[in-house]
Amino acid sequence: MSNTLEAAPPHIKLAVDLIMLLEQHELPADQVLAALDIVKSDYQQKLSNCEKEKSSM
Repeated sequence: MSNTLEAAPPHIKLAVDLIMLLEQHELPADQVLAALDIVKSDYQQKLSNCEKEKSSM
């Protein structure tokens, strides 16, 4: 990792790691984007559930 990336916020590091992983598998872009839509939806639901739990405490 470059010095710039080492100092980057965690979400940037994660994005770079995910891009590298996806590129290594040489997957078609449309499949990657479809999969990322599913992942994003799943994590939005998890975030929503977490926020609901916090507000009920």
